[in-house]
Amino acid sequence: MHTVIGIDDTDSRERGMCTTYAARPVARRLRERGHRVDDLRLVRLNPAVEHKTRGNAALAIHTNAPVETAYTVTTALVDAIAETDDDRTNPGVVVAADLDDEVADFYKEAVTGFHDISDAERIIEGRGYRSEAWGIGRGTIGALAAVGAHEAFHDWTYEYIAYREPDRRGTPRDVDVDSLFAAADEAYPDAWDTVDRTAGAPVAVPNAPGPILYGIRGDDPVAVARVAAGVESEPVHDRALFVTNQGTDVHVQPGDLDAIEDGRAYRLSADVVAAPETRPGGHVFFTVGDGEHRLECVAFEPTKRFRDRVRDLRVGDRVTVVGEVGEGTLKLEKFAVRDLVETTRVTPTCPVCGTSMESAGAGQGYRCRDCGTSAPGKAEAPLDRALEVGWYEVPPVARRHVAKPLVRGGFDAPTHPER
Repeated sequence: MHTVIGIDDTDSRERGMCTTYAARPVARRLRERGHRVDDLRLVRLNPAVEHKTRGNAALAIHTNAPVETAYTVTTALVDAIAETDDDRTNPGVVVAADLDDEVADFYKEAVTGFHDISDAERIIEGRGYRSEAWGIGRGTIGALAAVGAHEAFHDWTYEYIAYREPDRRGTPRDVDVDSLFAAADEAYPDAWDTVDRTAGAPVAVPNAPGPILYGIRGDDPVAVARVAAGVESEPVHDRALFVTNQGTDVHVQPGDLDAIEDGRAYRLSADVVAAPETRPGGHVFFTVGDGEHRLECVAFEPTKRFRDRVRDLRVGDRVTVVGEVGEGTLKLEKFAVRDLVETTRVTPTCPVCGTSMESAGAGQGYRCRDCGTSAPGKAEAPLDRALEVGWYEVPPVARRHVAKPLVRGGFDAPTHPER
């Protein structure tokens, strides 16, 4: 028998509980009862969903335990550890053994779009899945999506999570940053987004309260474990290795300027039609278009040096932009330069004396006051570009969990990965 347990929304924005932490005691209890646990899956869903904590993660546990045993064990443990005193925490558990395309499609829509609780309830009731809900039961959406990810992971990565001792939670984390950077360097690029070298930031160590000490992400389970082994820190209470859709761009869908919706992430190509502009707060905006439709794009201040690459764009450049659309604006996660404008229009130079000509009046071209020479309009001049053709991305410190780092490869142009 192959049983999949889905768990979601056990954490709290206030108290810092983490949904990943709920999966570990469930797996341990099942093993203690003599059942096999094949893997733990950390399933990231649509990062644009309103009712979520930062990473919008759900968990799936794959086991050979009978459905009823899995249900009894899981609901008892979730009931004991979920932060249900927080009104915004509404856990859900789904246990299933009969999976089909409809459940997989539910996952795909949950990672690229939206579901109502009724969508989950319809499938759960129709399939006869065992489920439990606390509060308003919003967590059943993520729990069912995590179950549906069973056949839908065409690209996957790994995360090794180390958890803190219970009595240390809520206190500053004690992680030796030098050892983390050294271990990250040794395992790169098999393990990525562990640190941000330019910013000097230990990306793997969270700032929010909660049970996680650090999380190491990568393509190789051996590499992420090796990084963890090299980190000097406070005692580790528990640890777990998750198979995950993090770092895969699974939330991104191809798009066209005439058919985009808020709350979804797209990859689309167009021309730059309005030059980059830095606005209050340090956010950099520019506009792309296709001759008929236009879309504003933004690189927010937390993306730091990525904004310099955006500022280097010029009207006429051909680009591919990737990001979530909200209130009609695409929030950049990465972009590719496809074609660069190589010349610019400048005031013409007098061919006789070499000085810049002056305007002769509206629609009358330019003239040299000293020599009497004239020109019908502006001249073409080479444009010195800092950008090259290829992909550019936000730095690790600003990257979303589900966004694919360029170092993972598979892109259709040269890449310029951020470390």
